[in-house]
Amino acid sequence: MTPQGFRRLALELPEAAESAHMGQPDFRVRGKIFATLGYPDAGFGMVKLTPEQQEAFVSKESAVFAPVKGGWGQKGATQVRLRSVKTKSLGLALTLAWRNVAPGALAKTAAQKPK
Repeated sequence: MTPQGFRRLALELPEAAESAHMGQPDFRVRGKIFATLGYPDAGFGMVKLTPEQQEAFVSKESAVFAPVKGGWGQKGATQVRLRSVKTKSLGLALTLAWRNVAPGALAKTAAQKPK
């Protein structure tokens, strides 16, 4: 996966928009960050999962997903090793991260629309 591929998948989600946070590209839905690129370096992305979701991804694909160091990681912020992640896994992680921060009505409506 490339940073451009990560960006494309993130921006396919309803109302997703690219912005920047601390000098790094981020992806938001209605102003709330659900993913970022480039931290700790260009080979990584981050998805904002719940701790339970994070645990499931890390236990299934530990070479790809890892908690971000510190308090954010304990709250579910999860690093994604871009060169190792498969499109299907990243798509699922981004979708969950998007749903975690999207307003309830938008998340519910988006979940009902067929792809």
